Amino acid sequence: MGKITEEMVRHVAYLSRLEFNDEQIKNFTKQLNNILEYMDKLNELDTSNVEPTSHSVNITNVFREDRVEQPLSVEDALANAPEKEADCFKVPKIIHEY
Repeated sequence: MGKITEEMVRHVAYLSRLEFNDEQIKNFTKQLNNILEYMDKLNELDTSNVEPTSHSVNITNVFREDRVEQPLSVEDALANAPEKEADCFKVPKIIHEY
């Protein structure tokens, strides 16, 4: 597998709006490369006779029947909102340019 560079880690951190110091960047780069090395070891295993699965145990979802009900009124929906404006939830702006 490809090697993860510090520049890649910095780019993903930037996209994720995370700030790391140089030591943390080096640690994450090393850890991610260790994961990729381990994946290379797993890729060496012969899995041709192993049936594909998405889980190690059988999992089934428990769904309830869909029911048509009365929707919440605007007042009820906004009853516990910390801030509201013109029948809407008011949230802080999170767009930030680096």
